[in-house]
Amino acid sequence: MNKSVVVPEQAILAPVIVPDVKSPSVAGAAAGPAYIVLAGISFSHFLNDTMQSLIASVYPILKDNYALDFAQIGLITLAFQFTASLLQPLVGHFTDKKAQPFSLAIGMSSTFFGLLLLSVARQYNVILIAAALVGLGSAVFHPESARIARLASGGRYGFAQSVFQLGGSFGTSMGPVLAALIVVPFGQSSIAWFSTIAFLAIVVLWRIGKWYKPQITARKAAPVDPHPDAPGPRRVVFAIAVLMALLFSKQLYVSSLSSYYIFYLIDRFGISTQAAQVYLFIFLAANAIGAFLGGPLGDRFGRKIVIWFSILGALPFTLALPYAGLFASAVLTVFIGLIISSTSASIIVFAQELVPHRFGMISGVFFGVAFGIGGLGAAVLGNLADRTSIAFVYQVCAFLPAIGLLAVFLPKMPRVVR
Repeated sequence: MNKSVVVPEQAILAPVIVPDVKSPSVAGAAAGPAYIVLAGISFSHFLNDTMQSLIASVYPILKDNYALDFAQIGLITLAFQFTASLLQPLVGHFTDKKAQPFSLAIGMSSTFFGLLLLSVARQYNVILIAAALVGLGSAVFHPESARIARLASGGRYGFAQSVFQLGGSFGTSMGPVLAALIVVPFGQSSIAWFSTIAFLAIVVLWRIGKWYKPQITARKAAPVDPHPDAPGPRRVVFAIAVLMALLFSKQLYVSSLSSYYIFYLIDRFGISTQAAQVYLFIFLAANAIGAFLGGPLGDRFGRKIVIWFSILGALPFTLALPYAGLFASAVLTVFIGLIISSTSASIIVFAQELVPHRFGMISGVFFGVAFGIGGLGAAVLGNLADRTSIAFVYQVCAFLPAIGLLAVFLPKMPRVVR
């Protein structure tokens, strides 16, 4: 009963290894999750995504102040997404080779200066540079913070990823609210106030970096033989492609609700904008709760089962939504948010386990793709709504969770004995 068991997934933690078992932080990780670190990284994710979502929220002010057309607004989004999405895998690849304990604080400094620059920008080119700086901070943040969340997990990888993503979910919903309360009444210069949020994040991330630094060794860890039941290279590549498709279906549907649900409710039921915002908040809250619950469920029942349930399980509710009444729509979006968002942590952790020693790159790829799909998907769906109707958009999007059937092609991963 007391026989020790070698856990194959320890290979995934390379090249970051534990140099000293007597270290307090290491001892805490061995005993269980480092809750203070997880809380700090989740809080930092909340702050980061609050500032990230602020960019799109101030578009109306920038458009009115500088007489911008929609093409110029689109270029601001492109500048932001180019750094926030496309640079994430490159940042992750670099930190995989050489971990940087204080890179998170340094990256957040880019967001700090980007917000200050945006608050005083009077030329369009300066606005583009400011948006790119905010995106750069986000690109640095996500890959390395996902790695730290896993290191602090104590083996509960899904739980740690859920805690990490919970902060981001609430941060995304807070940006528009803060923009409405602060930026709209006080103007573009008030964006500088949000730099205090970035400064707070820098302080928190610097402290997390001090926890992270003792756990890094310059010496490469000895290579660990792969588990005999682990999928081969071709199967891994195919599985990554399947996970990408699943993430696409989930993220595009969430984008449709986040971006156009207010317009859908107003158009179909004739309710006020304020009432529609309440219904949107109900969905976003359910989405955040589901994102938190999905990780622990994956730890308990297996990530493949959770992925099956969370994407395909939302299909009956998404199919019913275009034909439901107002109250029923609110109930359906609660179920959709709870179910479909629960897959996020399982997809990320599943991908990390498929590609050992490449946490940063894999996290960067999936976070970058998720963010890119959200932005590009909103643009495509908006164009479709212009050509048809907002109701037609939801009739089409209702079938997106059917892509969850692809989960049948995911390989069976070796079980971790704890």
